[in-house]
Amino acid sequence: MTHATPSAGERHLGLLAFLFAVAGGAAVGNLYWAQPLLSAIGDDLGVGPSESGLLVTVSQLGYAAGVFFLVPLGDTVNRRRMVPLMMTLSAVCLLGAALSPAFGVLLLCLGLTGVTTVSGQLLTPLIGDIADDRRRGRAVGTVASGIVLGILVARTLGGAIADALDWRAVYVFAAVVMLVMAALMAWLIPTLARRERVAYGPLLRSVYPTMWRHTSARIMLGLGAVVMCVFTLYWTALTFLLSAEPFGLGTRDIGLISLAGIAGAVAAQHAGRLFDRGWASPATGLGLALTLAALLVAGFGSGSLIAVIVSVALFSVGVQAAMVLLQIGMLSIDPAARSRLNTAFVVTNFGAGSAGSAVAGPLWDAGGWTAVTVAACALVIAALGLWAVRDAAERRRRRASGIRSA
Repeated sequence: MTHATPSAGERHLGLLAFLFAVAGGAAVGNLYWAQPLLSAIGDDLGVGPSESGLLVTVSQLGYAAGVFFLVPLGDTVNRRRMVPLMMTLSAVCLLGAALSPAFGVLLLCLGLTGVTTVSGQLLTPLIGDIADDRRRGRAVGTVASGIVLGILVARTLGGAIADALDWRAVYVFAAVVMLVMAALMAWLIPTLARRERVAYGPLLRSVYPTMWRHTSARIMLGLGAVVMCVFTLYWTALTFLLSAEPFGLGTRDIGLISLAGIAGAVAAQHAGRLFDRGWASPATGLGLALTLAALLVAGFGSGSLIAVIVSVALFSVGVQAAMVLLQIGMLSIDPAARSRLNTAFVVTNFGAGSAGSAVAGPLWDAGGWTAVTVAACALVIAALGLWAVRDAAERRRRRASGIRSA
């Protein structure tokens, strides 16, 4: 019996996807350094939970703006130049955050960090362009898993660095990482064939019309928005839960809890393989169901640290599997417009994500962890209903296609 071994081209694509995953994770992680630091920043700058939660919100709003105004350029410009430039600008903004003398200045710097930290969303459609149809799901899944790990590493390292030094050192560290990644990407990104030039205004105006032409894209957009809203609501409020009684955890320990979410990164990579095998729709439904199960565990086990850790692991698997499958599906609709479709997907998601982090503080003030989990469960149940409608429609379409071909 002989066993197939990866070709040189497959090995090269795998290595490239891995390095893109590292760079994309480092970039997207900039949005999440603040999450385990909210209490420390609030104490240092004299603000409460509702105000400190805005640090996550403004980062995501800035990110949504950056994705909308910058990522569509990936369909026309040289990404070998654009990605390192964005990373360098992120480093400047992160240094500004480290030096912020007041909460308002920190909000501004983190908002600008969000605008410039769009490299991961340029690299995701780029690997989709480089990969062939047979390997696209796996390659995109690898980059997406790196982005998930970036989020988890940012939360974990952020807490550890702040505990050893202070929260400002976290942003200095992040700025150095961005400069290193900028140099790496300038060397690594291949030069692709020139694309048709499109004026900037028409390019932006075509983002949502490109998406709106496809019913499946509209449904995926809605599902992604709900899942991202739940994601940021959960993680932002989790910081409040773990720092309060009966846990009373510090920033380092809160960051370490995030390591339970590494399962989500593994799920993200394998979700790409499920897409390649044609199992995207049932796997998406399973991801949503796992997310709901995780929220129920979190709600009923809020007094147990073990239950919280189990919830984090389940939540990460469910959310990331669903998000990766939805993103790959969006990138597969129109190869000539991958950056614009990715823009519509990510902008909508992070607009919804900013809403999730914005309401986390008020929900916590109103009803604590119970109010947070009830709101999150309601959103996931709505997403499951939308997924069921989409899945039923796809089954009918496949049956009709089979009858016609027969």
